[in-house]
Amino acid sequence: MSQSSASQQAAAPGSAAVFLPSKDFAAKARIPSLAAYRKLYQESIDDPEAFWAGEATELLWRKPWSKVLDWQEPFAKWFDGGKLNVCENCVDRHALGPRHNKAAIIWEGEPGEQRVITYGQLHRDVCRFANVLESNGIKAGDRVLIYMPMVPEAVVAMLGCARIGAVHSVVFGGFSSEAIYDRLEDSGAIAIITADGGWRRGKVVALKPAVDEALLKYRKIQRVIVLRRCGNEVAINPDIDVWWHDQIATASAKHTPKAFDSEHPLFILYTSGSTGKPKGILHTSGGYLTGTYATCKYIFDLRDEDVFWCTADVGWITGHSYVVYGPLANGATQILYEGAPNHPDFGRFWKMIEAYGVSIFYTAPTAIRAFIKAGDAFPAAHDLSSLRLLGSVGEPINPEAWTWYHHHIGGGNCPIVDTWWQTETGAILISPLPGATPCIPGTASLPFFGIDAAILDESGEECGPNQDGRLVIRKPWPAMTRCIYNDPERFKKTYWSDFPGRYTTGDGARRDEHGNFWIIGRLDDVLNVSGHRLGTAEIESALVSHPAVAEAAAVGRPDEMKGQAVAVFVTLKANFSESESLRQELRNHVGHMIGALAKPDDIHFAPALPKTRSGKIMRRILKELVCTGEVTGNITTLEDYTVVATLQRNIAR
Repeated sequence: MSQSSASQQAAAPGSAAVFLPSKDFAAKARIPSLAAYRKLYQESIDDPEAFWAGEATELLWRKPWSKVLDWQEPFAKWFDGGKLNVCENCVDRHALGPRHNKAAIIWEGEPGEQRVITYGQLHRDVCRFANVLESNGIKAGDRVLIYMPMVPEAVVAMLGCARIGAVHSVVFGGFSSEAIYDRLEDSGAIAIITADGGWRRGKVVALKPAVDEALLKYRKIQRVIVLRRCGNEVAINPDIDVWWHDQIATASAKHTPKAFDSEHPLFILYTSGSTGKPKGILHTSGGYLTGTYATCKYIFDLRDEDVFWCTADVGWITGHSYVVYGPLANGATQILYEGAPNHPDFGRFWKMIEAYGVSIFYTAPTAIRAFIKAGDAFPAAHDLSSLRLLGSVGEPINPEAWTWYHHHIGGGNCPIVDTWWQTETGAILISPLPGATPCIPGTASLPFFGIDAAILDESGEECGPNQDGRLVIRKPWPAMTRCIYNDPERFKKTYWSDFPGRYTTGDGARRDEHGNFWIIGRLDDVLNVSGHRLGTAEIESALVSHPAVAEAAAVGRPDEMKGQAVAVFVTLKANFSESESLRQELRNHVGHMIGALAKPDDIHFAPALPKTRSGKIMRRILKELVCTGEVTGNITTLEDYTVVATLQRNIAR
């Protein structure tokens, strides 16, 4: 179908293109028009508790709540007094009903293995693993770290923890042993679920050795459950290590889930902070599940016959909310893929969409830009006509990538939901609704139901149309983080101190005359690299831990592929000299300390860094240097003006 026949186009203010939902799509959609959205949105803002209670009643509750919201700013209790089991909502109520033989997960390993797991099978697998956890002494409230590849067992591990009330903390498989140690130490975990390795770009990425290295410093682990995935050799400590397959072989496939309080902790997910110490974002049960269930249902216009594919790793919040909890709570069939999008070439995703009849595809702008660079021939070689909806997540999608995605992947026939949200928000807060919202490439569009979003200036006044300001949320919502684990003061200072009663997102934004939100980017010292957040302080701490480095400063610069690239300025100790080999050594050191994702793209050696008289590094100047090559802003507060001239000459070389 041609682009013009699939969605009407009109000229928007400023000559931006507007893509209207097709009449066919809108006629079948859950929210069929902009008028229907506006009506329901206004009702949800006038009485958000009624809206969210209506969504929550579609879930299975063992005990009804006594109060929808108990709000003691900034701490919320949603569905207070209610009891439920998150795993039961995601698995049992489908497996024990008409979806028993429906595919829950269609998995493909990078080497090409395929498995189809029905809801009935998933139920048996999760029951067995819940029994394994309990037989190993793990109980409700215990923290369990999960460090696994993208295999079905990773989902089973998360659901098994949820089933028994253990609190899982998933660590992205690309992170290092240092990152594992930091998360173990902060969470006080007593058990780890891992694998020998996983496949990535045709090679085995070993996982168990990183766990072993972390456990040289962290001594509180009582059990390590190891999945045999790749068959690579790993060390087994008979005192604490057990094999997944040995444990599962004797476990019963029957397990009765207990009901837990709506505010029972579900998981801790660590995200980068500006202090160098990762923040343990705590999400609880009833509110989080309600938020992911409702957003998945409405924003992806999810139907029982859909094949849904969110390409995120479960190590990130997108993988929690839109690979595990949101889709499974809706009884969806979804794709799970282990490996890289470019293995063996950039046709892998398109081949899988064709093979499995994927109808909803949700990926990151970073991946889309990589696909564009690889060439149009890859998607053109495959039949993508099964697609009816596309999604974007992780960072704002630039209009050029949006247009390519719409035309070359969606055939001009698929609405695109460009979703804005965060680890802290738990679920999508701003997004088009595919049957209702006119889409302008580059905008996140309109707030989801019950979400009172606004843009404020520095004085706390609401900005007018097309004025840049700070994006805030003015009313609590169910999926919001409850706290930073073990650090309520940091939680209040980080998110609730700028404007009383307002959640500060840390993102800059503007709102156009039609009410659409345009996300500008981060306002704090957190970088968004390939849709993933990295703290500049974490990167700087890793660099300074190298014996050659006296001081370091990290900033982001625009990057066509990643959104933001990592640029660092490094001052060496007196007995070390600048060299290309040292530059590479420092890149690898950061990769070892944090993970490959954090490796600096640019390392600039600097005799000194620009500082104020009080000793504060002026990162604004460094950012201006890497983005433009010169400094035009005010530098009157600098202690030494000559530092800027030296850095400018070095960058120009």
